[in-house]
Amino acid sequence: MAGKKPNPIDTHVGSRVRLRRMLLGMSQERLGDSMGLTFQQVQKYEKGVNRIGASRLFQISKILDVPVQFFFEEAPYAGDANAPRGMAEPDSEAFILEFLNSREGLELNRAFVKISDAKVRKSVVDLVRALSASTIPPKPTS
Repeated sequence: MAGKKPNPIDTHVGSRVRLRRMLLGMSQERLGDSMGLTFQQVQKYEKGVNRIGASRLFQISKILDVPVQFFFEEAPYAGDANAPRGMAEPDSEAFILEFLNSREGLELNRAFVKISDAKVRKSVVDLVRALSASTIPPKPTS
C-alpha cells in the first residue's frame, strides 16, 4: 500500500516550526524535551508527516516565542487561484523563507550578521555575486 502524501498545509506549518527552531539555535531534541516528546516526533511534525493539533501548536508557539499565526504565514492557498489573498506576501518572496529554512542559508545568515564591518559585508556580497555569476551558463546570443 502506497504511503499517503502529507497535506501541504501540514508540511508548511512543520517547515515554519523548523525555521523558527533553527533561527533560535534550538535542537529537535531540546524542543521535544520541552514538549514531553522525542526528537523523532518533532521530526515528523516538521516534515508534515504528523499533523500538529491545535493545543500542541499553541504549546510550540509559546516555546518558540511566536504567535500561532506565524506558522501559517506564506501558507499555500487551497481555494480559487484568482481570489484575493489578503495580507499574504507576494510569492516572489517565498524563496527567502526557503533559503532561510535550509541549513546552509541559516548558517550563512548567522555568520553574515556577525560581521560588524560594512566593507567586509559588502565584499562578502560581491564575492557571492561573482561566484554565482561564474556558475550560471551564459545566455545564448541570437
